Amino acid sequence: MTTQTVSAPEVYQGQFGEFTITQSDRLGVIVYRTGLMVAALSFAIGSALVLLKPSQVAIQAITPLYTCFSLALGVSLLTIHIYMVLLHRVLQAFWLIGSIAAFVFAHADSQPFAVTIYSQPLTILGVGFSFAALTGIYFKEAFCFDRLETKILTVTVPLLLLGHLVGILPTQWEEFLLGLWAILFLVFALRKSVQDIPADIGDKSVFAYLKGKH
Repeated sequence: MTTQTVSAPEVYQGQFGEFTITQSDRLGVIVYRTGLMVAALSFAIGSALVLLKPSQVAIQAITPLYTCFSLALGVSLLTIHIYMVLLHRVLQAFWLIGSIAAFVFAHADSQPFAVTIYSQPLTILGVGFSFAALTGIYFKEAFCFDRLETKILTVTVPLLLLGHLVGILPTQWEEFLLGLWAILFLVFALRKSVQDIPADIGDKSVFAYLKGKH
């Protein structure tokens, strides 16, 4: 008869002491990455519908795709690991403001949601908060992991949105930037799916230290 032994969890040395990574930690990272993947796929499909000169049915389909994108982004913002609690809460608040604005615009206008946002650039001052939160994720990933695609996205997203808001970008440039955004967002989500899970958890001793200071 053989006796099975359960291996002890690996102990990591952090900046402020040792820590271990639990199954709950790993699950949180999986949920974070799943949210990113769903958001990226929804955004990519919606962008493709826009760029391929869609029919009225396709334009209508962008509304549920955006809803799926927004919900998935919210899940990722709930489970992302960020050392600065204030920054984490700000990104979540941005997402909430943007989501409320999108809901209002989608129901206050008889036109399809995508048409409303495109034809009335000032709506970006509302829904843009969600994309500011997404850009915060891009910036965090660029800073922590030096990812080229997130560095480009950190610049591309505000350039496209602000450019459309003030009306300085030709349509061809807007289409190029939207396509670039969709492609790089997918690349980012795919690369995250194969990254070591502990890297996304970070140094738990820092979280414990910051929590102890409050």
